[in-house]
Amino acid sequence: MSALWSGRALMIVPTYNESENLARLVGQLRQLPGDIHLLIVDDNSPDGTGAIADAIAACDPGVRVLHRTGKLGLGTAYKAGFRYGIEHGYDYICTMDADFSHSPESLPDLLNMAAAGYDLVIGSRYVAGGAVVGSPPLRKLISYTANALAHTLLGVTARDCTAGFRCYRRQVLEAIDLEAIFSSGYSFLIEMAFIVERAGFRTGETPITFVNRTEGASKINKLEIYKAMYTIVRLRTQALPWDRIMAAYHQRSRARSADQAE
Repeated sequence: MSALWSGRALMIVPTYNESENLARLVGQLRQLPGDIHLLIVDDNSPDGTGAIADAIAACDPGVRVLHRTGKLGLGTAYKAGFRYGIEHGYDYICTMDADFSHSPESLPDLLNMAAAGYDLVIGSRYVAGGAVVGSPPLRKLISYTANALAHTLLGVTARDCTAGFRCYRRQVLEAIDLEAIFSSGYSFLIEMAFIVERAGFRTGETPITFVNRTEGASKINKLEIYKAMYTIVRLRTQALPWDRIMAAYHQRSRARSADQAE
């Protein structure tokens, strides 16, 4: 029996200098059941990733390529992919890294949960059965810290809200104002998890094993880390009940003015 998502799923793969990984990744994804289509969003990779993507797409109608003029950020790549997925009628729109830190074999698990009714499904390192392999201790600490702050300060229930291995149901992306999302890098993932939950959609997680990349260079740098921490603080400030706080402040101010007038 075919899966409910068969023929209705799109995987968005942002790329920048992923020539060592792309062909193998696309091959594994296209071999999965359910005819999962791919959109490769390449940011003018100097190592020729875009040309490799074009060559693959020329031989496979299930693969499309979106070329951008330069390195414009992970979040904007996702938003471009989301718009493509909505415009082309896909019901399940997924994202993953191109470096094999996310195993293609786990993708059907995410899609099955989405088809079962979850609006956002995250491939999670931090639920029972999840694991991290090969990440340096500092990167683990940063990830744990960002997630702990997201839970504590933002109230996000997902245990791994910094993970990029995801599946969104179409109606989630149609309901959210994507252009209003401020973040452009990896902090986009935190902001999306926060907005999806705040909008009342249902988030689920399925365990994955995250394997630190073995080919190519990591795209996470100190600036991205700072942006992620800033995003949590910014979203927390927005989440505060400012209307009630300001109303109480003005009420106290009026009361003090009345006392002084007496």
